[in-house]
Amino acid sequence: MRLTKYIIGLIFAFSILLTVSTVAQDCSRPELSTGQTIYVPAYSHIYCANNERPFPLAVTLSIRNIDQHNAIKIRRVDYYETHGKRIVEYTDSTIVLAPLGSLRYVVPEKDESGGSGANFIVEWNSDKCSNPPIVETIMIGTRGGQGLSFTSRGQAIVDSMSK
Repeated sequence: MRLTKYIIGLIFAFSILLTVSTVAQDCSRPELSTGQTIYVPAYSHIYCANNERPFPLAVTLSIRNIDQHNAIKIRRVDYYETHGKRIVEYTDSTIVLAPLGSLRYVVPEKDESGGSGANFIVEWNSDKCSNPPIVETIMIGTRGGQGLSFTSRGQAIVDSMSK
């Protein structure tokens, strides 16, 4: 009887330990990741009406760590122009973004070098399975009495960038 209770207790403890360790390291849920490369559309200008006159826009890239418990590492933030040529490397070293922290990069309205097909590439990783950050651009511009603003959300193009 004692041996049976001991074996049952041992099996129960082992099953709890196995469950806890599996849940703690499970990145198989699609919403969790240890890293990604994210493509983010940006527009340093758009074209208005039929005259195809450029309407300049300021671009803000926003990176928001939405994980409440884990820091993430921003490894790369690069800005590209319409034809795919890299214009700016914003990071020269890894930036640690605390849980619920955010950072931003701004392309001024007067800088039209990116063109209407500009984009950012953002690489991030984490030591633990984490919620991927929200990475988006916010474009805003004014001319005359007209104002224009809109956002673009990033899209993961490579997952699990653990480095």
